[in-house]
Amino acid sequence: MPWIVGVSGASGTPYAAAVLRALLAAGEAVDLVVSRASRLTLLDETGLPFRDAHWQDDLAEWLARGADGKPGTFDVDVSGVRHWRAGDLAAGPSSGSYPARGMLIVPASTACVAGVALGLSKDLLQRAASVTLKERRPLVVSVREAPLNGQTLRHLVTLDDAGASVVPASPAFYAGATHIQDLVDFVAGRVLDAAGVGHDLYRRWRGELGGGPADGPRGD
Repeated sequence: MPWIVGVSGASGTPYAAAVLRALLAAGEAVDLVVSRASRLTLLDETGLPFRDAHWQDDLAEWLARGADGKPGTFDVDVSGVRHWRAGDLAAGPSSGSYPARGMLIVPASTACVAGVALGLSKDLLQRAASVTLKERRPLVVSVREAPLNGQTLRHLVTLDDAGASVVPASPAFYAGATHIQDLVDFVAGRVLDAAGVGHDLYRRWRGELGGGPADGPRGD
């Protein structure tokens, strides 16, 4: 059964790319829903389009890029991905009878958070998330916004009460990050941790100080 991955219009398309690469590396099947707003964000952050008619080529080029925008950084096979148009409310993930392991929304905009919390189902991404909740499947929401206002915080509490895992796109530094990709991979790894998917994206805390960069701290 596939994991449904929803990409909303929040800034942070490198987070989505890292999650998708890790799922495919773990041998997981992926059903992908890319919102209309997220295509504009992807174009703005990477210069790459995402077109329904050419989604495989566009996805492969996107996932091959590092968080720094350098093309050809990763070698990715996208044959394990099935793409569903965001406007297709008759798509497989719109029904509870469609088999899926759960859903990851990364990054999740505040508009997406509100739509899922209120059950609006205005597009396939929101509908698939509502289905995931009603079927009691894992839903991981990686919200990317700062600061968070009271309304969004209440929506996040609603999602938590409904059984979703809220994972803010908040990188940590104890894993010894030395590159922007390390920070992106940490967030992606925490998203996958919440879903119970194995990965090796970041160095885990072992309860010992000084476990950061292998070459030790840097001084000026």
